[in-house]
Amino acid sequence: MTVRVCSLSSGSSGNCQYIETESTKIIIDAGFSGKRIEQLLNEIQVDPKSLDAILVTHEHIDHSKGVGVLSRRYDIPVYANENTWKGMESTIKSVKMHNTKVFSTNKNIELKDILIHPFNVSHDASEPVGYILFNNKTKLSFITDTGWINEGIKKKISNSHFYFMESNHDIKMLMEGSYPMMLKKRIMSPKGHLSNDDAADILSEVLRGENEIVLLAHLSQDNNRPDLAYSTVKNGLLSQGFDVENDLRLNMTNRNGISGIYSL
Repeated sequence: MTVRVCSLSSGSSGNCQYIETESTKIIIDAGFSGKRIEQLLNEIQVDPKSLDAILVTHEHIDHSKGVGVLSRRYDIPVYANENTWKGMESTIKSVKMHNTKVFSTNKNIELKDILIHPFNVSHDASEPVGYILFNNKTKLSFITDTGWINEGIKKKISNSHFYFMESNHDIKMLMEGSYPMMLKKRIMSPKGHLSNDDAADILSEVLRGENEIVLLAHLSQDNNRPDLAYSTVKNGLLSQGFDVENDLRLNMTNRNGISGIYSL
């Protein structure tokens, strides 16, 4: 069986990504109510009872809101580092001891037929992480909520078959928009979010042009548009010699629902 991936939703109002292999079903983040995540899973015909784990990137509510409810309701293990557990305690409430899985960032986790590598990212949270998942020869990288990608991260995510990449804002829209300057500076800081231009630059360095799937994620509702994010990244990759129509599959996530099921 191939690996299946579906972005159930991605944006500042909530985030949840579904990954399925031959023997494992997981979600990364649960940033909606338990009821909403149940609805989203139902749309792709997945029973929440069948989930093997919830991986949490960081404690912000748009990533953790439904974690506790789902874990308690369906007896699902939750994986997060110690600082994230502390940071989301007031949001998720109690999780059964046997479902409280505390990992060390940058140390691999084995979960049935998936090898999980959580790695540090740069965001204004306690200890935010991205995830690289390995299943046989398939490699998937998930990076959102970071304002900076260093050379070490680029090296880690290179040679992935699937990239879930933050493309949060258009710099011009952000600077000309109504946000207060303090918030604009926070978003553009190394502990904020990647812009469309940042996403294009990073992808141009890590892609090989071997039919990788790229999903642009976590778009700002106020400071970005799907067509603008897509065109900025596409043009950035074209300028670096990629044939976007043939070398890779560039697509968008949806902030309000699922955005297709991808098989690798």
